[in-house]
Amino acid sequence: MTAVLVEDEEVASQKLERMLQLVTGDIQVIARLQSVEESIEWFSLNPAPDVIFMDIHLADGSAFSIFEKVQITSPVVFTTAYDEYALKAFEVNSIDYLLKPINQKYLERAVLKLRSLLTTKIDNSDMISNVLAAFKQTKTVYKSNFLIPHKDKFIPLAIQRIACFYTENKMVKIITEDHQVFSMDNSLEDLYTQLDPSQFFRANRQYIVAHKAIKDISIWFGSKVSINLTVTVPEKIIVSKARVSEFKTWYTG
Repeated sequence: MTAVLVEDEEVASQKLERMLQLVTGDIQVIARLQSVEESIEWFSLNPAPDVIFMDIHLADGSAFSIFEKVQITSPVVFTTAYDEYALKAFEVNSIDYLLKPINQKYLERAVLKLRSLLTTKIDNSDMISNVLAAFKQTKTVYKSNFLIPHKDKFIPLAIQRIACFYTENKMVKIITEDHQVFSMDNSLEDLYTQLDPSQFFRANRQYIVAHKAIKDISIWFGSKVSINLTVTVPEKIIVSKARVSEFKTWYTG
């Protein structure tokens, strides 16, 4: 059985591959992809694998956009941090999912389900279409406040005060509009699922920026752009050439 892993966190991808080897010895991971752009290119040029394990939120956008660019015929197991209401979209459409952090017991369940799909040769294209439609109809409640641990207390922080989130030395930090800096235990990936996508954009692996905190945008070499915020950040916030159009649509939407 051949498998492709679509996961933008290298450590998580490696861990999933090791877990698959423990669960079953006959799964061969033939590709580990880290972005929407890379996935579209790979699936366009290569034969379909027996199964795809796909993270929903990737550094350069939603994995669902992959299906809009290229036809996926393989069974898909989504990995996700979505809540129980959105997960019903998977359950009713016979598409499997794994909640992060991935549990070996549930991974074994997913592999058994995959073997059944491969044996019966079910066309899962309609199932995936139904999942995408169900997710679009799912109303998600986004974070409005955070409680930031600081020494022996918690500091309330309203989402409206946040200019950006970024990673530094494997730690997620927040910069507020009044230039305060706070640290958090969450990963950027988990945070992004909790933020209103109309107000926040994941510019790259290191940064999530708030719409209202954008001061201006500089043209960068290689058809990239650099986002300049109203606050000072440790490094330039570069949006790749492949995502410039998505960023412009988000900003003007």
